[in-house]
Amino acid sequence: MSWSKLFLVLGIVLIGIGGLLWLLERQGWPKLPGDIVIEKPGFRLYFPLGMSLVLSLLLSAIFYLVSRLGR
Repeated sequence: MSWSKLFLVLGIVLIGIGGLLWLLERQGWPKLPGDIVIEKPGFRLYFPLGMSLVLSLLLSAIFYLVSRLGR
């Protein structure tokens, strides 16, 4: 697979992920089990640990598939 095709595929994937995140934000950001929320007067901390793990797995799978196609 040439570099141009690789960048084209990665660009399309990133546009798809961006669109999905945009739609999820409009629907109300999903709070997964494992997300950390700390609320105190005048302070709010939201750390999306669950979402970070899901995105990490998704991106790992995408990069694995892209590397397999490149052989």
